[in-house]
Amino acid sequence: MQSNFQIKSGVVGGTVLSAAINISFHDILTTCIMAFVGATVSFFVSCFLRRLFLRKKRK
Repeated sequence: MQSNFQIKSGVVGGTVLSAAINISFHDILTTCIMAFVGATVSFFVSCFLRRLFLRKKRK
């Protein structure tokens, strides 16, 4: 009988490899661009809100 670790690693490895084969370069590129846009927007909104709340505290 196989150990529990061997079964789990086989299942995880098979799942990862089958998913990796079905992911296209276009999907990866789209994901990277969307992550960059989301991080940039989040950064600028955080800066804007920080300035907005600092002005309200000073008054």
